Amino acid sequence: MADTHAKHHDYHLVNPSPWPAVGATSAFVMAVGLIIWMKSMGGGPGLFGLRGPWVFGVGTLGVLYTMYMWWRDVILEANAGDHTPIVQLHMRYGMILFIASEVMFFVAWFWAFFDASLFPAAVDNLPNSSEVIGMVQRNTLTGGVWPPKPAPQFQGTFDPWGLPMVNTLILLLSGTTVTWAHHALLEGDRKNLVRGLALTVILGILFTACQAYEYGHAAFNYSGHIYGATFFMATGFHGAHVIIGTIFLAVCLYRAYYGAFTPKAHFGFEAAAWYWHFVDVVWLFLFACIYVWAAGTPAPH
Repeated sequence: MADTHAKHHDYHLVNPSPWPAVGATSAFVMAVGLIIWMKSMGGGPGLFGLRGPWVFGVGTLGVLYTMYMWWRDVILEANAGDHTPIVQLHMRYGMILFIASEVMFFVAWFWAFFDASLFPAAVDNLPNSSEVIGMVQRNTLTGGVWPPKPAPQFQGTFDPWGLPMVNTLILLLSGTTVTWAHHALLEGDRKNLVRGLALTVILGILFTACQAYEYGHAAFNYSGHIYGATFFMATGFHGAHVIIGTIFLAVCLYRAYYGAFTPKAHFGFEAAAWYWHFVDVVWLFLFACIYVWAAGTPAPH
């Protein structure tokens, strides 16, 4: 009878956890808060007298708390030996599928950009009814060319060989440093693992700072302009992924410093490295397509 509850398989049966329910509830509160916030910004009264930013903030704190506690439990499971080779393999499959979903997420923004850039003079066949009064044809927004003709809301594009090129080099260099850290980990060299991760985190922060500076000096804005909308949505979501990846790597740096990774058990770091390489590749496409291929007359300084 002593072996009745003994584990005779390589799989991990997860213990009951409150975090899926807590996370889903927090995400719902976050969404409701965002709706109330947007409704009040449009001049509406809000909902039940609630303040959108406060509700959104409560939901955000709940989501962040869920993330921290859930990932803490995953780390504790790994330290307890529950992540067998079979479990680690399936976790890798999960990370691959997650990155694949992220690829499709960016496909949507590239699709929007190429649809606008390849067909800047498109005129839709709109029905002659009161439902479409006030709709604006695309050629009136772009002047029928791409990049659009200079206007008060659009004075020119970025010079791709200036700060965007510098940012490209920064991100490519960060890809080499995270690879250096990975090889150091596989060789059991914790000192160079920490050095490589620290450099990668610094480069990620530097990239974000450079992009923030770039946004602050853009000769166009997001609202009321098709070029600005497609540009900021594509590059902005990439910037959000850089920030997420930097935090991911910073957590790995903390764990590496205290010896949490071994050459045979380091899925957390491996997932962060995969995610970071994905961020690198997306930026290369953004740089080649939006900054270089679709470059026009640089904005006057």
